[in-house]
Amino acid sequence: MPSPFTLVLTGQSLIHHDVRQVSDERFATIKSLIQKADIAFTNFETTVFGRHGGWPLKGSYFGCSAPVVLDALKDIGFNALALSNNHAFDLGPPGILSTLEEVAARDFLHAGIGTDLSKAQRPGIKTFGKRSVALVAVDAGPGPATMYAADATDRRPARPGVNGLEVSRVFEVEPSNFDALSGIQEAFQSSRMERSNYAQPHDPPQLHSVDDIDFYGTIFRRANGNKRRILVDEVSSEIHLSAIRKAATEGAFVIAYLHHHHWEPSWRDVPEWVQAFARACIDAGAGVFVSHGAPVLQPVEIHRGAPIFYGLGNFLFHLDEGEAVWSAPEVWKSLVATCRFDADARLQSIDLHPIVIGGERLEALNYHERIVPVPAPATLACDMIEDLAARSCKYGVSISLDDNHGIINQC
Repeated sequence: MPSPFTLVLTGQSLIHHDVRQVSDERFATIKSLIQKADIAFTNFETTVFGRHGGWPLKGSYFGCSAPVVLDALKDIGFNALALSNNHAFDLGPPGILSTLEEVAARDFLHAGIGTDLSKAQRPGIKTFGKRSVALVAVDAGPGPATMYAADATDRRPARPGVNGLEVSRVFEVEPSNFDALSGIQEAFQSSRMERSNYAQPHDPPQLHSVDDIDFYGTIFRRANGNKRRILVDEVSSEIHLSAIRKAATEGAFVIAYLHHHHWEPSWRDVPEWVQAFARACIDAGAGVFVSHGAPVLQPVEIHRGAPIFYGLGNFLFHLDEGEAVWSAPEVWKSLVATCRFDADARLQSIDLHPIVIGGERLEALNYHERIVPVPAPATLACDMIEDLAARSCKYGVSISLDDNHGIINQC
């Protein structure tokens, strides 16, 4: 029979350096936390430049890594990786092939990309001890249509890529704003064929009402107020929920993972559509839901006895010199979450250990030198837990403070 187990979850790992030679004892403390877990999970926020080669498909925010960084993640203690994110396709299909090859060679539980759509949608499944664990990993963009995996047809070959959750963006605007946008299109005599060019490489958006306009690739809708909506495609959602349902029915403990960059005006807030999707994943049978994308901590929720981590920020965040765009202090603060489950995979408790990447001097402009996370100093750790507790209270979660780390016992 399966035994009780621990699952460690961290922020995303945007890793470009081999950190195995880092001798900082504070980093060793973090590694020890992770290495004690039965399952240790992170998002591999890059793509591998390996034997299949590849070409940069981005200008800004491009990133790829040598295969050796996977050895560094293994050394830290990770044994489960999500691969579905906005950097997975930065080298195109060759990067997908190299990443799959190198991750499999190191025996990580992994999911989120594939050589075609059917393979990208498959959960990763691996046995830890006597427990089967499944990982379902998706990315909701925004990203070009070409980054997502596709099956072959009679006229098109298969495309290696990312496992996508299809969503669309609609801006609801007041009548006066809607009329102004319509007037702009009329003034420039914009035809539907012309506007479709601006949607590429996506297909032109589909309009469903006379109150919708395609404003050069973005849908605006006449409404009583101004609001941005992210709409999840029900068919796409059900594909992923079915995968969770099937794995859970077959006895696996399921980790559901979502990566997205559809952030709220305050990127520390949880989008409504993400909460709905997270709860649907738990309802389908997932034992935990975790998300990355916004590089900051977001609240925690417990739904039907299962933890939901809406955003764990960054665990490793390797930048090039001069990338000061990531100067916000919250980008460099995160936590290591240790979830304890009983033999029946029921959540018992969660420990939240605050960390800071590169040390506590967050005002220093040395972002490219912040290579590894270390435990947050006592005062900062308490502030971080109190802040997360205040924001998680809205979701019905009580976080207590104990010796500079957080504890959730009301599971």
